[in-house]
Amino acid sequence: MADLPVGATFGSLVHGVLEHADPQAPDLRAELLEHVREQLVQWPVELDPEELADALVDVCDTPLGPLAQGVTLRQIGRADRLCELDFELPLGGGDLRREPVGDVAEGPTRGGPPGSATGARLGDLVPLLRSHLPAGDPVRGWADVLDSSPELAEQPLRGYLTGSVDVVLRTGGRYLVVDYKTNWLGRPEEPLTAADYRPEKLAEAMGHSSYPLQALLYAVVAHRFLRWRLPGYRPERHLGGVLYLYVRGMCGPDTPAVDGHPCGVFSWRPPVALVTGVSDLLDGRTTEGAA
Repeated sequence: MADLPVGATFGSLVHGVLEHADPQAPDLRAELLEHVREQLVQWPVELDPEELADALVDVCDTPLGPLAQGVTLRQIGRADRLCELDFELPLGGGDLRREPVGDVAEGPTRGGPPGSATGARLGDLVPLLRSHLPAGDPVRGWADVLDSSPELAEQPLRGYLTGSVDVVLRTGGRYLVVDYKTNWLGRPEEPLTAADYRPEKLAEAMGHSSYPLQALLYAVVAHRFLRWRLPGYRPERHLGGVLYLYVRGMCGPDTPAVDGHPCGVFSWRPPVALVTGVSDLLDGRTTEGAA
C-alpha cells in the first residue's frame, strides 16, 4: 500500500471492503475487487481499484501472530467472524432514574452500590492500569497520559458509551477483537517498508493516540458480549485479546516477523482482572468499591 492514498476516506474505503468481502471466496482477488468498486461509490478516492485489491489480498494472507495462532484473515470464514459489532453501554447507572429528594432530584454519589449513579471518573482507570499491567506495556502508558491531563482524567463516566468494533474473530476457541488501521507510519519523503510497522513502532504509534483506551474499551465490550451470549463463558479461556491490524505493514505470507510477531499486527491480551475491573468501573463502581 506504499503508493496508495492516505486519509480518512481511504480508511473508510478499506474498512468497507474488509467488512463485506468473503475472505474464503474461491477467487479472493476478484471478490475484493468487486467490493473495492462497490465501496468506491460511497467512499470516492482516486486510485487504481486493482492495485488496492492486490494489496488487500496480501493483507488477507498475512499471519496474524501468536494470539491468532498464526492464522490469516483468509483462513477465518464468515461463520467465525462478527463484523461491525455495535454496542451501547450505560455508564455509571446512566440508564437509571434518580430518586427525587423533596422537589430536587438527588445527584450522583461517588462509590455507591453496583448499578447506582456514581461519581466515577476516567482518571479512575489509573490505579487499574498500573496494578494489572507491567512496566513497558503500551496500554499501561495511558495512565501517565491521564496523570498529566487533569481535564481529561476528570471526565465523568456517566451517560452512554456507543461505538462499533470492526470485527470479532473466533479462532482456536478464542475470540479476538480486531480494529483495522490504515495509518501511514513511515518517514516523510522516504519509501514505506514493513520495518515502519515492526512491533516497537506499532507500540509507539499506539501510545501517541487514544488507541490504548479504545483497545481497553473494546476488550470490555467483547467480555460483556460473550458473557451474555456464550454458554459456559470463561474470560480466561475465551477472551483472546485485541489485534490492531495496521494494513499498510501487512505484506502477505512473507511479512517479516520480530520474535514471532509479524509486522503490521499489534497484539495485546489484557489480564482478565483488568477487563473485569474496567467493566465494573463503567458500571459506576470505583476501584475502592469494585467487586
